[in-house]
Amino acid sequence: METVFPDFDAAYWQGRYAAGRDGWDAHTITPPLRAYFDQLDVVQQPRILIPGAGRAYEAEYLHQQGFQQVFVADIAPEALEALAARVPGFPKEHLLLADFFALPNDPPYDLIVEQTFFCALNPALRPAHAQQCAALLRPGGTLMGVLFDTDFGPVQEPPFGGSKDEYRDYFAPYFDFRHFETATNSLKPRQGRELFICLKKKPE
Repeated sequence: METVFPDFDAAYWQGRYAAGRDGWDAHTITPPLRAYFDQLDVVQQPRILIPGAGRAYEAEYLHQQGFQQVFVADIAPEALEALAARVPGFPKEHLLLADFFALPNDPPYDLIVEQTFFCALNPALRPAHAQQCAALLRPGGTLMGVLFDTDFGPVQEPPFGGSKDEYRDYFAPYFDFRHFETATNSLKPRQGRELFICLKKKPE
């Protein structure tokens, strides 16, 4: 029988933050994302979205490197407030208290960053997640980040695991795969359990 999960809504995530149940939070940008960001051209000022951003250490790092078109989206106010408190100069209008699936795609983004958002969703939403990522990106735009390539067992709440083969089926209709392999520079507790992905949106 298929597991039916409750809504992991804003109140749910606010409650987890308040209770300190945020074990996914690395308290820093993770090495796979930092290495990718370090080879981006800041002169081009790409339009970047980090959905389900949490406390958004990735946005903080990009901001510090001079990227000015970084947007973070989350449904939990605490997450966005944490970034605003750490980085007072981060543009307030780039803090999006919004449902990822309701975000507009005008103008589209050049890059979407995945960091512990996919694993936080109800697994039934994974096909819709892949479709929405594609909808939010310009043709040729990039979806980059890490996905857990591990089985967390019969859990009833996030994080939810999965496999490389499962994920490929979700993204293949919309993206060309440039990199889809085990990350070589994960944090120690995640070593061997993360896929680094770099996907290019197919031409329309």
